[in-house]
Amino acid sequence: MRRLSARKVRVSVASECDMVSEMNSQLGELEWQDALEPLADSPVYKSALEHIKHPACPVLVAIVKAIEVEVGVALPRDVVIRFETTNHS
Repeated sequence: MRRLSARKVRVSVASECDMVSEMNSQLGELEWQDALEPLADSPVYKSALEHIKHPACPVLVAIVKAIEVEVGVALPRDVVIRFETTNHS
């Protein structure tokens, strides 16, 4: 992720997942505000609809979070999904 100007960022995702890697061809340079639009309008999520077959893929959130941090609209804080198991006996 790199900020190119006041309005643009360059998105490049390195992944061993072919589906995620294929998104790079569509993302490239983006107007960062477009990436933060509602899901149906976000170029990140539009690309994911074409390439990602796993609906719980956390990479999509990571891309949007990285854009937010890069342009200064969010703090660089880790995002964690944690599962706690309980004994239901």
